[in-house]
Parts: sequence; C-alpha cells; structure tokens
Amino acid sequence: PWYETQNTNTMTSEESKSILESGGQVSITFRVKCPLLSYGQAVYLCREDNEDAMSSGRGVPMYTSQTLHPWYETQTPLVLNLPASSTQSQGSMMSSLAHSNCFNYKYSIWEGGVMSRFENSKDAESDASSKTSPSMASSSGGAYFIRSLHMQFLSRNEEYVVSDFLGLKSAEFNSSNVLKVNSNESQMLSRSFTRNSSSGLIMMDMGRSNHSMHKAILKPKKSSAVMNLDSTDGVVVASAFLPVHLHRSDEGRWTAEWDYEALLSMSTHLRVTRVGTVKWRGWHGNTGAEGSPEGGVPINERPAVEKCLEEFNCVPVWCSTKEFGEMYNGFCKGVLWPILHNVTSVYADGIQKNIRKSNTASDSTKPKRNSSSSSSFESFYSQYEEYCADDVAAGPVHGDGGKEADLWRAYTAVNRQFADVIVQCFHEGDLVWIHGFHLMLLPSYLTRRVPMAKVGLFLHTPFPSSEIFRTLWCREDLLRGMLNADQVGFHLYEYGRHFLTCCRRLLGLSYGMVPDSYGGFNMAIDNSGRTVSITSIHAGIEPPVLSHVLRHNLTFEKFHSIQNQFRGKTIMCAIDRLETLKGIPLKLLAIERFLQRRPEWVGKIVLIQIGISAFERGDDYSKTKEIVLEMTSSINKRWPGTIYFQECAESEMRLQQRLAILRASDICLVLPLRDGLNQIPLEFSFCHRDAATEEGYHDGRKRGICIISEFASSSRIMRGSLQVNPWKIAELANAFDNALNMSNEERLRRVRISAEYVSRVTSQRWALAVLLDLKGVQKNQEITQYAGAGLGLGFRLLGMDKDFVSLDTNRVAKAYKNSRCRLILLDYGGTILHNDNIDSIERFQMVKHLRKASVPTENLLENLKRLCDHPKNVVFVVSGKERHSLSKVFNNIPNLGLAAEHGMFISWPTRKTGTKRLWETIVSNKDTSWRSIAISIMEIYTSRTHGSYIEETEMKVLWQYRDADPEFGYSQSKELEDHLSNVLRNYDVDILHGGIEEGGYVEVRPRGVNKGLLSIHVIKHMFKNKKKFDFALVLGDDHCDEPMLSVMRQIGRRMELMNSPQQAHVSLPHLQVASFEIETVAECVASDIQTFTCTVGKKPTSAASYLNDVSEVHELLEALNRIASRDHMFYSSNDLRLLNPPKNVQTSLSNFNEVNQSVETISSGISRSMSMNALSGGRQSKIQPLAPPSLSQFLGAMEEEDDDDAVFF
Repeated sequence: PWYETQNTNTMTSEESKSILESGGQVSITFRVKCPLLSYGQAVYLCREDNEDAMSSGRGVPMYTSQTLHPWYETQTPLVLNLPASSTQSQGSMMSSLAHSNCFNYKYSIWEGGVMSRFENSKDAESDASSKTSPSMASSSGGAYFIRSLHMQFLSRNEEYVVSDFLGLKSAEFNSSNVLKVNSNESQMLSRSFTRNSSSGLIMMDMGRSNHSMHKAILKPKKSSAVMNLDSTDGVVVASAFLPVHLHRSDEGRWTAEWDYEALLSMSTHLRVTRVGTVKWRGWHGNTGAEGSPEGGVPINERPAVEKCLEEFNCVPVWCSTKEFGEMYNGFCKGVLWPILHNVTSVYADGIQKNIRKSNTASDSTKPKRNSSSSSSFESFYSQYEEYCADDVAAGPVHGDGGKEADLWRAYTAVNRQFADVIVQCFHEGDLVWIHGFHLMLLPSYLTRRVPMAKVGLFLHTPFPSSEIFRTLWCREDLLRGMLNADQVGFHLYEYGRHFLTCCRRLLGLSYGMVPDSYGGFNMAIDNSGRTVSITSIHAGIEPPVLSHVLRHNLTFEKFHSIQNQFRGKTIMCAIDRLETLKGIPLKLLAIERFLQRRPEWVGKIVLIQIGISAFERGDDYSKTKEIVLEMTSSINKRWPGTIYFQECAESEMRLQQRLAILRASDICLVLPLRDGLNQIPLEFSFCHRDAATEEGYHDGRKRGICIISEFASSSRIMRGSLQVNPWKIAELANAFDNALNMSNEERLRRVRISAEYVSRVTSQRWALAVLLDLKGVQKNQEITQYAGAGLGLGFRLLGMDKDFVSLDTNRVAKAYKNSRCRLILLDYGGTILHNDNIDSIERFQMVKHLRKASVPTENLLENLKRLCDHPKNVVFVVSGKERHSLSKVFNNIPNLGLAAEHGMFISWPTRKTGTKRLWETIVSNKDTSWRSIAISIMEIYTSRTHGSYIEETEMKVLWQYRDADPEFGYSQSKELEDHLSNVLRNYDVDILHGGIEEGGYVEVRPRGVNKGLLSIHVIKHMFKNKKKFDFALVLGDDHCDEPMLSVMRQIGRRMELMNSPQQAHVSLPHLQVASFEIETVAECVASDIQTFTCTVGKKPTSAASYLNDVSEVHELLEALNRIASRDHMFYSSNDLRLLNPPKNVQTSLSNFNEVNQSVETISSGISRSMSMNALSGGRQSKIQPLAPPSLSQFLGAMEEEDDDDAVFF
C-alpha cells in the first residue's frame, strides 16, 4: 500500500551552481497513507518551489500496487538541496527554524485524470481527523494545509524516507515520520524492511512515536505492511460445484441456501464471486428424463436459478448433462481419483480371475476353518480383490483411445466452459482461485485470455508419486495445465513434494527456494522463466458454524437418542464413503482381531459404521457394499450388537446429523488407505473440546480420542490422535486397546492438543494464508511480459523481459545496409545447424563416435561464404565442438573466423582455403595434469550412476548424467561438483554445473574460457587500429551462448547511455550471466552502433529478441546477402543526385560512360551496373526529352525516400 514519487529530471547548470552554494544534497522518498482513496483516484506531491504544481496540482506522481495499498510512494527519491546552515550543528527545536530552511509541499487528489482538490482534513479517517492541527488554511472541502519538512535536521548526502497520513498533520513537527536510511546498517535494514521484487518498492518499519496515530502510520504490523487483503480485493473462486443448496417448490419457485459444511462457503469481507455447476437434489452429472433430478436443472428454468443465485454472488456454469457426467463420473472419479490416491489397475483383471479360480478350486479340497477364521480370510481376499479391481468399466479404456478418449474430451470441454464463465466474471486485479482435481486444465485456458491474472490452483486430494502419476497417458498435459497457474496448493508438503518430483522427472523442470513478499523464501518451480509457487497449508473448520449446529435442538435430540440406544457401551464411530480407498474392510478385520484377543470387551463396545452411498464409483461401490455387509453379518453373528451399519445418501448425512453422531461417540475411527482433506477428525475433536474441562471430566465418559490412519492428511496436524497403519491389522487392534484403556491424564492431554489446533487453525485462516501467498505472487507487467508458446494443451506462459520480441528483420536490414563496419557472431549447433544434442541417444552415439555429426547444407555454406566475401563484414562461427570438426566443415570458406570449444581455440579469418588452419588459445594451456585427476574421479561416479558417461574433448572433460535418474543423477552431480572443487582447487580450472534443463552435466575446463570473453577478444583483435564497427549481430540458442549475448547487450547499452544520458534511469533487463568488463573495447565501438542479439526459440535469455527456429536463421542470412547483392546492382536516388547534371536527356553513350566513371568514385570502388536510365546508345539517341528537360531538375522535384522498406524476406 505504499506509493512513491517519481523524479527523472536531469540537472541543469543553474541547479549545479545552487548545489555548490548550498549545504549539499539529500535524497528523500515520500510516502503517504491514503485509506479513504477509492478506485480511479490518484495522488500527486506538489512542491512549493514549483508554482505550476502548487496551483494546478500536477506535481510528482505517487505510486501504489496491490501489495502496498493503501500506502503511496514516490517511485524514485527526490533530490533536494540543503541550506548552508544544515551542515553545521543542528538546532534543538524545530519551531525556531526559519521558513527558508523548510521544504514545503502538499498533496493533490486527481480523479479520472482531472484535478479534483488538494488534500484536506476530510481525507483522514474519523479517529485521525481529531488530531489535526488547528492552524490550517480553510477550504470549501475542509481544512487544507501545507506540509513543511525542516531541512536543518537532515544530513548531507544521506537518504531519508518521510511518511505522511493523507488529511492528517500534526500541530507540532515530529521527527518520528522521518527515517534515515543508513547504507552501513544492512543488518538492521534486513530486519526492518522487505523488498518486493514485483514492484521494486521498499517496505519499512518507520519507527516509534508518542502519538497513537503515528504508531499506526509509521509502525504498521509486519503482516499488514507487507501484504493484506481488504474489501477492495476481488476473488473469483472456481469449483466443480457451487457451495449452495437449491430448492424448488411445487409452484416452481427456486430458493437457495449456503452449504455451510462446504469448505468454500465461509463468510469473508472480500469481494468474492463463486463459479461452478449447481447441485440439485444431489445431482452429479447423472442422466435422466427432462425435468427429473437426474437431468439437472431444466433448461427453461435456468434463468430463474441464475437470478436466485445473484444475491449469493454465485455464477452457475451450465454444462451438458452427458458431458459433465462423463467428466465427473467417468474421468475424474474413474481415472484420476484412483491415480491420485496411488492406485493403479494394470493387472486387475488377471488377479481377479486368479483369485476366483483359486477360491473355487480349493473350496472342495481345503479343510474347513472356523467361522471367524473363514470370515477373516474371505474378507481379506475380497478386500484385496476389490483394491486391485479395475477403476473404470471394462473395455478398451486405457491409453488415449477408446472410452478414455471420450472421457478426456469431456474433461477438456468442461474446463473450457468454466474458463468462458470466469473470463466474464473477471475484473482487472482479481485473484482467481481454482479448487479440485476436476479443473486441473483450467489454468491453461485462463492464461490464454487473461495472462496477467494471478491464478491459484488448490488440490484437496493427495498427489501421487511420480511412478504412479506417469502411468497416465495425459500426464504432461495435466502437469502443464497445473503449471500455468501462479500458485499450486496442497494440504501437505508430502503431496507438494510428489508434484515437484513429477515436474522434474516428466518435464525436466527445476525447483528451489525463491524470495517471497514477506521477506522469507518459498518453494517454487522454474517454468520457462516463470516461478510457480508451491503452497502447503492444511485447511481447518469453522468453529462458529459448528457451535451453532451443536446447540440446535435437533442435534441435541439426535445425540441423546444415540446415547440412550447404546447406553452402557463405549461408542466408536466411523463415517466413510462406500469405496475401497476408505478401508472399511480392514477396519472390520481389526475389530474382529481385537475381540478375539480381548474377549472381556465383548458386549461393552459398539462400532457405528455409517456408509455413504458412492454411486459415482460404479462397481467399486457395489462390491465394497457387498463385502461390508458380509463382514458385518459375520461379526454380529459371532458377537451380536458389535457392529451397527447403516447406509445413507450424502444428503442424509449432513453436518447436523454428522455432529450428533460424533458428539455421542467416545472414539472416532478415520482409517482410509489414502485420503486427502477429511474434516471428520477435526469435527470430532471440536465436539469433545469440553472433555478437558471440569464439567467434562466428571461426566463419566472416556471420550475424545481419535484413531487416524497415517495415510490421511489430517494425521499430520492432529497430534493428539493415535496414528496407525491401516494395513497392519495387529497394530489397529492394539490401537483400539490403547484407546479403551488409556489413563485420564494421557487422554486429557491428547484432547487438549487436538482442541487447541482445531480452534486456532480455522478454514478462514487457511484461506487467508493461501490468498495472501497468491496475492504476493510476483507478476508485474512493468518488469516482465508473459508470452504464450505451444499449441493445444501444451500451451504455456513464458516469462520474458519486457522488450523481448521477435527479431525485426526490416530493422536489421536497414542497419546492415547503412553500416560501415560489421561484426557477426554465429553459434553453430542449434543456431545455423540443427542441434544434435537434443536427443539423448544421438548425443551418446556422437560422444562414443557411433554416428557422424550433422553437417551444414550447401546452401548454408554458400550463404556464409557470401557474407564473408563482403569487405565490411567480420564473421565468426563460435562453437563448443572441437577444432578439427570445425576445420573439416568450414575450411573452404575464406575470411571466416572460427572459435572452438566455447572459445578456448580461435582461428582468425584468412583468405587461404584448403590448407591447414592456424589455431591459437586465449588462455594458457601448459598444465593439463588436472585432466587425469578429473577423469579418475568422474569414473567413480560413473560406476555409481547408471546412465551417466564421460565425454572428453581436447580441452575439457564432462560428466553427462542426462540419461540417469533425474533425482539421483542431480544429487550425484552435486557431490561430484563438491569433490572436484576440493581436489582441483589449486589448478587453474573452472568447474561448471549444468542442471537438468541444460542437459545435465558437470564440466571441467581451463579458467576464463567462455564465449563472452571470446567476443571481447575478437573485438580487440579485429578492430584495433581499424575502423570502429557500427553493426553487431549475435545469434545463439542455449545457455552456452548467454555470455556472448550478454557482452553485446552491454556494449549496446553503454553506447546508448553515452548518446542519451536521459535514459540512465532505465536499467538493463536482468541478464542470465554476470556482467563483463567492456570498457576495454570502447575504442573499437562506434558511437552510433546498432546491436542485435537474438536467440533461437522463445526462452528466458540475455538476448533482446528471438527467431523461432533454425530455418528463420537461414532466411535472415539469405536476406542479408540479397541486400549486399542489390547494393552492387542498383543506384539509389541519392547516388543519382550526385551525378553531374547533363544539359539534355539525349546524352550520348560516351558521355554517360563518363558519368558512370564518376559514380564509381562515389561508391568506394564498388562498380555498379547500369540503371534503367542508362540505355543503349542507339536507342538512347532517339529518346525525345520530356518535361522537365534536366535529370537533376526531375530528381529535385521528387522527395527523397528510403527504399529500405522494400526489402522482402
């Protein structure tokens, strides 16, 4: 909320003189807090020494951002002159200072680009306005005033920050609103301010004050100062279903109410718009007759539903019933749901058949077991069979064809429909918060249409390991869809870690810690120049809502009814959906095992097992229900009354019914095989939070203990619960025994721990934390631009420098033609020749000399030859290949310079061809003993790391791990890098580590070898004591070319600043490599140089522009040659003007030849062919003169035009 002034004025000679006569200068950043400023209003700082600003209100603009609001700041500090007396001893009282020693200013308010008013007392909040000074000038809009900053208290050559409150001015000057920024107190500043890289502004703790209002202004709370959410912030929340219940009366009147148990139904002070499909009578995309609940809301009644939902700020997405059913029931529940829960079904059919066959064959031969043992084994086999069962209906469903192709098509179509509705609801500056695995592709569709929107995606399910997730045929599409969001959230870091691993293994992306808006660091993925933040925060519950429901009469009656029904027994409860992943059969096996070992508890415990119908799970639901009923009957047959099983629909087990059961139970069982967000343990702990009180202690119940599976996300946060492995039946039985026989002290301690968490970490707090992280995403259009790349679901956003655009070939052509001396540096592989290193197998074959390297085409060699033939051109091919490879390919091209092994070897241009080229080294190459040491160490790591190999060249050694396991290869490369650094620290070598995105290697080579230093060396050698070059074209394609691109950009930037000093405040975009010392080549560079740096392909780079592929590079080189050829063939109108004007157009051929000889002296010895005006002698003599009679008069009547725009490519 901070705004700052922006001052880009240059200093005049009069100002310089006043500085010398004054007491020095001081830099001041002004800040003003404007809590009542609304949209469309702006603030300006008006200086008294600027009469126009004081009268018109057009002063220095103040800036803010979503991160800083309501504070406004000057973008750059104001440089003010100090009075001469300020350098002496500072006075004791500000009231005694003269007016001449003050810097006077005031703030103006603008609306819609028009001056509205000057600051007055009404601009302050009500509690602040009472503290204003009584001595203020009057105005019709309230009291306005002029502020004074006493310069006497400021020190020369220091930097200060002045903070004000709009509409509030203290009657007495208080120095607490002035903070001195001391450069040598970096440690203190690191604690007192945080730099937000997305806005470039600084957030500071402004010190203390005796006035309460100044405390609020100058020392805000850290959280609110760095990031806050207020009523002006808008959020578009997208989920598969809207958090509302629809009701339709018999008369056709629609009403709605909040679904309070839905996580996204929480009340908030933000401007929230919810987007999703409507759920009417439990509709989940079922098909049915028109007008029936299975068919959803009838089409003709949808306008009435939309109107009903307006007061809830809910916008429905109307999808085709069949399409949504295929998306939700088919793809989401049938394909994604099992995979996300670490379940695959590759061998399901065979296992089921084998189990059935073995069971049938052994029924007649195996001895009969007792009933309990038989029940246990049958339950186990049934449960195992179901766990391995196919998760999609039988048929050709696996892969990207058949049934799954139709389901995938429906999934993408529904995501597109959601994107259409969200775009209609989106306002500039809104946050977009997407929920659930149903909409994993939605970020891809949104970023195409609103690329600057901050999009967050939060998954409430687990995320599987990479080995499970990679079994999906659409794995890359889903990952890229998620990565098009700016933030991806999970309830546990475990799920986030699996997501990071998938991105690294399947997409080759890297991740790490990046600075966040709070001054700390956050986990993020580097995705094509963008950072995608990873958030891991577990959701909670809403205590006020649960308290209200618990006090309801119906809840109270249901609670007592359950207590009376099972009086005298310890009640254990479990509420699960009837599907395999909930682990109900394992739970029943554990009950059976417990009662076998502890028969004294028979008749003293009861398990209330509520099964919620899960029709969307298809066969999984029906088979799970069958198994549960069979096991329940078997257990109750042996121990009557032990299991109370009841199946109900989801609509029949709402929050009120659920809380009544949880309140009446003593122990809660949550034992899924794999589960994401499950609020039942939190609700149970909240219902029994009074167990630790005096009243709860004496009610005679040993209640409040929850037994949770370690595979449930809530097990990480419910530290007071008993955590078990549901696959270990004995461990489950021991947990039951522990819970039933636990001492009161231990039980109360666990109850307090759980109750404290559920009361403190609420769903509102969770949402606030996630949205603050999303709002703090560094996505500022002023710093970077986001370019789209890829087609279809492969679309992704690329983070680029603001001026990173496609290479303007017309501009290159114009500069090329008008230049006097040119430097052209071309990378080899990947730039002028298709890269052999893209495919790992081809790379390995080339290293082991199992295949020949690609060679340039004859057309490319001819273009290079023509470029080198031009006397104005200096052309170099710079490559990482060995020198013998380059000599073999380019040995027949005269005047071509070569650089091998990234600049270690260089061969200067020569006219001799066909002979052995002479090579020299840039750095010393005397001691090569390090090679054997490096190779011996690398061989150790090669034997440890499958898929790695060693690559040797004449001057460098590389350890390649691109074919190794990404995680293990990277960890081994870090160890190798450290090992080599220690062993070779006394050798003059560089150790480079290229990450997975750069090919995956560790390289050792002589120190000081890179293409950036090579380019500097070429400039010094080729242009020393010669013409200065005024045209530079540098082309590259990968990270090895970044130093070369960076050097040329810095050279161009230096000359730009020399020619235009007013551009000094515009900084060079962030370069991928460190800066080079370019001062040494300044004498070789023309002041009017034009530099063009270009990379092949859109990617984060130091280059200023890009070409799409190698073919476009070839087109560019051909175009440059055509320009040179045309320069030899035609006269320009300017050249013709310089001709000696003949007296008559009927000039003889001999006279014209004399003129042609004079033209040759103009073109620096370059002969030109005849123009259309130079005809043959016989025909020329017959031409009759047309007005005007003179060629010079004819050309003089024409306006000179530059024909460069006529160049076509």
